[in-house]
Amino acid sequence: MSKEKIAVLLSGGVDSSVVVHLLCEQGYRPSLFYIKIGMDGADYMDCSAEEDIELSRATARKYGLALEVVDLQQEYWDNVAAYAIDKVRRGLTPNPDVMCNKLIKFGCFEQQVGKEFDFTATGHYATTLHRNGLTWLGTAKDPVKDQTDFLAQIDYLQVSKLMFPLGHLMKHEVREIALKAGLPSARRKDSQGICFLGKINYNDFVRRFLGEREGDIIELETSRKVGTHHGYWFHTIGQRKGLGLSGGPWFVIKKDIEQNIVYVSRGYGVETQFGHEFRMRDFHFITADPWEGETEINITFKIRHTPDFTPGRLLREADGTFRLLSSEKLQGIAPGQFGVVYDQDARMCVGSGEISNTTDSLE
Repeated sequence: MSKEKIAVLLSGGVDSSVVVHLLCEQGYRPSLFYIKIGMDGADYMDCSAEEDIELSRATARKYGLALEVVDLQQEYWDNVAAYAIDKVRRGLTPNPDVMCNKLIKFGCFEQQVGKEFDFTATGHYATTLHRNGLTWLGTAKDPVKDQTDFLAQIDYLQVSKLMFPLGHLMKHEVREIALKAGLPSARRKDSQGICFLGKINYNDFVRRFLGEREGDIIELETSRKVGTHHGYWFHTIGQRKGLGLSGGPWFVIKKDIEQNIVYVSRGYGVETQFGHEFRMRDFHFITADPWEGETEINITFKIRHTPDFTPGRLLREADGTFRLLSSEKLQGIAPGQFGVVYDQDARMCVGSGEISNTTDSLE
């Protein structure tokens, strides 16, 4: 029996339940925790944590383990929700999942509970790599499920304490393990919500804090009004669906937050919706800077959650900021989102920076 103390973060889903199963099979007796962050009774929530907690308790009972519910509702709303609403109000595109991992799952939880344990295990699809005496964040075997882009703002102390038992498995293998083991959540569908707020409707969430204000939708090339919207904060750069316009496809190209105008363009071959490069501010290295002293580095990257890694070059500017040049045209570069940088082989997630602006030419 291993003497290492391991905390497992359960969500009620199949992935974290399989983590418990695998650890118990390896001889561990992990301590199980459910982090509660959804505000009770919020009118813009269409579900509660009750089902998640009950499934988590059922998993705990199956293995003779206890489950502790850790209430981090206030911490979540003071940090992650406030961050998201501030970005949206400023016309940017936030990523609550990234900040939730950084500040709540591996931030507040670690400070309050996790510090008593040797490791914290989660159902994220990621791995850890050990090189040059350091722990690095590695990508998962399953490229479709890889979640390293959501972990790209954690720091070295966090990644060095994390265990990702699913990182070397394909999703179908995880589901098969759950079915064979008879886990309570084996047939449960994967969550599509924000972080672990559950089945929250994103527009309802934004509307609760920012309300509605009608504005014009303008075709970029002709300055012709083609429709109306209920507030620029409901739309993001690169958006295609949900505009309510005929004769498309239409894409959101830019927003005028002072005039509450959303500019759009038709989708077929319109160069204005594409870019080749962007700058990142406050770039964050998870473990260390593996390219210290280099000013131009061949890398791969992501600007949204996708199975694909795009090749590019990372340029270190004289002022310490970074500029990323893509080898392919990028559609919908959204300031406020994170540019997530990987090594050239897409094996290691090095870090991320918030996209601050874009330019049209590739140098």
